[in-house]
Amino acid sequence: MAYRCLILGASYGSLLGTKLLMAGHDVTLICRSKSAALINSDGTEVRIKLRDEDEHRSFLSENFVGQLDAVTPADARPEDYDLIGLAMQEPQYSEPQVRDLMRRIAVSRKPCLSIMNMPPLPFLRRIEALADAPLDMCYDDASVWADFEPGLMSLCSPDPQAFRPPDEGTNVLHVGLPTNFKAAAFADPVHTAMLRRLETDIAGVTIDGKDVPVKLRIYDSLFVPMAKWSMLLTGNYQCVQRDCVRPIRDAVHGDIDASARMYSWVDDLARALGANATDQVPFEKYANAASSLLKPSSAARAIDGGAKNIERVDLLVQRIAASIGMQNDLLDETVATVNARLDANRFEMPVPIVA
Repeated sequence: MAYRCLILGASYGSLLGTKLLMAGHDVTLICRSKSAALINSDGTEVRIKLRDEDEHRSFLSENFVGQLDAVTPADARPEDYDLIGLAMQEPQYSEPQVRDLMRRIAVSRKPCLSIMNMPPLPFLRRIEALADAPLDMCYDDASVWADFEPGLMSLCSPDPQAFRPPDEGTNVLHVGLPTNFKAAAFADPVHTAMLRRLETDIAGVTIDGKDVPVKLRIYDSLFVPMAKWSMLLTGNYQCVQRDCVRPIRDAVHGDIDASARMYSWVDDLARALGANATDQVPFEKYANAASSLLKPSSAARAIDGGAKNIERVDLLVQRIAASIGMQNDLLDETVATVNARLDANRFEMPVPIVA
């Protein structure tokens, strides 16, 4: 039996969507009307490099058993699906049409798999130490999440790195780092069994007898997808400087000792919340991967492009740490830098027009 999956976010969401299509499941992508029309007309193209091949292969949605379509938030019917994927940037859920869809998703009581760096509040409430922690201030609008039942929300670490190539259609995605999606189990074993079926189906797909990278891995621990926090605070948010941005590689390797200390501190924080060392990724492995990340993080690029709101994992980690009596000077400096850059974008004076 094919599952029906609704994924909010047709950019990064098309990567998981393609893997589901290849495994024979049906996918609906939520996006703006122009992108929906393009996807419904031409499908999607996701480019992934297979092991031991020099060039990326193009994987076209039209070539797979699973069926793909795209709709706007207003036209989506979440009650018709088995699984909801949340693959948008956290501030985007505050947009009026998306907010209304989120309300309807919560009412549908369908299991939701978040593929975001910023974990949804309901997921964090599943962690005993954070059940009542004051974290609303870290979200663009925390009320978006108010109606969701924690047990119906899981978190999937968006480890694969991908981007839309410039000057190409919004239905094209290029995968630069084809690592795996790592998801925590749901509270209900029935919902977790569905994830494990998807995991197995995706793992079974081959092309020309070759394995296809980017798998879905399911873990019993709630903390495995949170291993990304150490990477984000050591690399992604360190890309943001007071007057510029820098590549992830430079953020990590510019001062490797400081990076190792930051990484270790975030790991310590996760363990204080209940994580095990086996849930985490060694710093050396991350540092090696970061050496090939030659662009600034998406958060840094957004700030440099004038964004007024971004996902604030830096602020979230700071507030979580404070809630259990932990603090880190470099993290405080990072949060202050990001705050300053966002404030500059929000309050930038318009350039006067001279007649």
